[in-house]
Amino acid sequence: MSRKSWRSVKEIRIADVARLAGVSTATVSRVLSEPGKVRQKTHDLVMEAVRRSGYIPNSTAQKLRTRRTMNVLVVAPRLTNPVFAEILRGVDDELTQSGYGIIIGNLDNRREREARYVELALSRQVDGVLLLTGYIPENGARDMRESGLPIVAMCAAIDDDKIPNVVVQDREATRQAVEYLAGLGHRRFGYVSGTPTSIIEHERFRGFREGIAAAGFGPDDFVRWEGPFVFSTGVAAAESFLTMRDRPTGIFAACDESAIGFIKRIREERIRVPQDVSVIGFDGIEFSDYTEPTLTTFRQPLHELGRAGADVLMKLIQNDMSPGDWDIRLPLTLLERDTTGPVLHKDYKSLRRSSI
Repeated sequence: MSRKSWRSVKEIRIADVARLAGVSTATVSRVLSEPGKVRQKTHDLVMEAVRRSGYIPNSTAQKLRTRRTMNVLVVAPRLTNPVFAEILRGVDDELTQSGYGIIIGNLDNRREREARYVELALSRQVDGVLLLTGYIPENGARDMRESGLPIVAMCAAIDDDKIPNVVVQDREATRQAVEYLAGLGHRRFGYVSGTPTSIIEHERFRGFREGIAAAGFGPDDFVRWEGPFVFSTGVAAAESFLTMRDRPTGIFAACDESAIGFIKRIREERIRVPQDVSVIGFDGIEFSDYTEPTLTTFRQPLHELGRAGADVLMKLIQNDMSPGDWDIRLPLTLLERDTTGPVLHKDYKSLRRSSI
């Protein structure tokens, strides 16, 4: 950028933005400092004028006026998981509209990393916290709630009436998965779990068992393989599957990564999907669109989940709501693709029931 153009940007004042938008300087200031308290039409008009003029708000002065940092902390278990990456994109999109920045705390599934993020909250270096962990991070005897900051739980619910939960309908989806497989004629099932201590896994397995019971089956009609939400859990489940004489024909995996790992391993042994075994995943990550065969899965509204969680947090920060006002559970979509199909082997030993 030339010296002349640099100067022209620096010389743009809030009055210039107001003139361009056809509003008062007070309205422009309100849009920039408290966007949640103006009408959407006014907000969009002013932000368009900001964009066209090249005006750069004085963030330091804004923070001094509002006594806010204009930053939000998001704590995630593992950023290599594409689920969290897409949720964070939604969070960032929503926060940007309110003039907020994002600080990402990656635990990488290691609880010892919590202390730094707890201290960040306790020292009030952020205005609010979004937790994707399913629990309250701790540092010794202290936890993040002591900061007094607004906290919102996303993905995994937290049992605290002062913390809103923005999650998906995990239990309903896994129950539907069993109903779907039973409707295709499957009579013996496999369940590839997620991290056993996770509230998400608890909800998904609960829904799976409800589906088993609703379809007229019992505990002897399914096998469960435990492990975290990673590819290798599916591979380990496949290794166990390959040793079985009475193999399940309908497999549900608690995440797409495990489903993909499972399919890859059994296909190496020339087991056909879905002709020999059907597999359903959970998440709807982009990679599931490109597997061979393409993965039947429940697609989470990940971007919408991120935006909804950030929206609730902004309302808490701006005192536009109380924590008890919100508890959001978003529905999922079953994507029927090429890894599921009807049972073809009618003489298969596991098909000992004639009906559901």
